[in-house]
Amino acid sequence: MNRSQALNKFRQNDTLFFHLTRSAALLVLALLFAIVLSLIYGAWPALSHFGLNFFVSQTWDANAEEFGALATIYGTLVTSLIAMLIAVPVGLGIAVFLTELCPMRLRRPIGIAVELLAGIPSIIYGIWGFFVFAPFLQQTLQPFLITLFGPVPVLNAVFAGPPYGLGTLTAGLILAIMVLPFIASVSRDVFETVPPVMKEAAYGIGCTTWEVVRNVVIPHTRAGLVGGVMLALGRALGETMAVTFVIGNAKQISASILQPGTTISATIALEYAEASEGLYRSSLVALGLILFIISFIVLAVARLMLARLNKLGA
Repeated sequence: MNRSQALNKFRQNDTLFFHLTRSAALLVLALLFAIVLSLIYGAWPALSHFGLNFFVSQTWDANAEEFGALATIYGTLVTSLIAMLIAVPVGLGIAVFLTELCPMRLRRPIGIAVELLAGIPSIIYGIWGFFVFAPFLQQTLQPFLITLFGPVPVLNAVFAGPPYGLGTLTAGLILAIMVLPFIASVSRDVFETVPPVMKEAAYGIGCTTWEVVRNVVIPHTRAGLVGGVMLALGRALGETMAVTFVIGNAKQISASILQPGTTISATIALEYAEASEGLYRSSLVALGLILFIISFIVLAVARLMLARLNKLGA
């Protein structure tokens, strides 16, 4: 084989590889487009019938065919917010400990234990939450919170009783446990990309571990941290089985996070199989479309934040 033939063969292989990879990328876009179209098509009867009232009403009555998504949207956002408020600082703390403070002999066992949490099926979390965690909260944490914040204005409504065990707070705590491994693992991996010479220089001028983490490690890895947090948020927004077990599935908005509530994914999982054709099923599909839009917004915000962080770091 002469040089010209070899170059032609390489060129053909490169062209074939280009078309294969482009086809894979286009396939993803086609699937995404098909999903969006199917959701819009299925949700259109409900959206056209109820209009904007579908988004601002919390009425959900299958017998009267009156449906509103507000309670499920509220539950989805609140449980995810609770989960992130707990999981983000704890996950970052685990990552800092594993990379900066943990003895070498313990780093691998603790790291494996954290990663194993991510491999536990969500239904296991749900069963454990329903039979173990919720009764524990009902007897310990929830009465304590009701007593503690009872005299405090505003907070006494947020933590109003009675303690059911099941509820929005319980679902948020379960979600926090579920997304914690994602935040901790991603944060640990990006922390390990910090050049040792940068940290050694900071320690050399007398910085404490906290100052090194705050002024060197986090600024160097902030784009990766944002990506890990958004990955965890996406998991929290779409979680179904675990939340279904422990949230109580009450389609109402309550100021108290101790009271039962519901989420978009839990409502779809519980009712879609028995939903009749027409507005009922279309309303459930519309909930799926709303969840898709929320997830898309979260992804878009994450991309904008990453682009801004990269621009500031440039």
